[in-house]
Amino acid sequence: MTLQRFLSTWDGVNRENRFNRLFILLLIAANIGLAVTLIKTDRTVVLVPPTLEHEVTIGRNSASQEAKDVWALFVVELLGHVTPSNANFLITALDPLLAAAIRQEVLKVLDEQTTAIKRENVSLSFEPGAITHDPKNDNIYITGKHVTTGPGAQPVAIERTYVLRIIFQNYRPRVAYLDVYPGPARLSTEPPTPPSAPRGDPS
Repeated sequence: MTLQRFLSTWDGVNRENRFNRLFILLLIAANIGLAVTLIKTDRTVVLVPPTLEHEVTIGRNSASQEAKDVWALFVVELLGHVTPSNANFLITALDPLLAAAIRQEVLKVLDEQTTAIKRENVSLSFEPGAITHDPKNDNIYITGKHVTTGPGAQPVAIERTYVLRIIFQNYRPRVAYLDVYPGPARLSTEPPTPPSAPRGDPS
């Protein structure tokens, strides 16, 4: 019996219908599985910033070290270059970048420092010279020359180090730790600690 004659019989038609229904169910199940996988899959965004020669990757709650370095340098540039005219802008620019755990304390310190800068009419500048990483706590250390200039006085230059921990939440960078001190970077010898509030003067 040829296939064409078999399919023309009632039994052949029934078998073909059963096969088609099974095949359609398998296709539906495969599509549902694919949809669930796509929903649960964490997207990875690949960027090539103009300040870097290599691409960086950013996930929902993670990022490559290069991406963290770029944001750390951006924050340090804001903190290190302050004048009476842009002091208020500093707080506005940094506010959305601060993690909830340190936001209030950092903003309080910044408000005090910017008020003093405007009152004393001084300007701050910072020239990054080196960047160091501490894998134990994921901190980024940026060391450079910090210069304070006031009216009628010679500029005062010192070596200064900014310490930051950059995290990513829903693809957005957040500063989870912030500290600053004079001198070279002092890498931690302690085991990793959870993000904490900043110490010292962040500006």
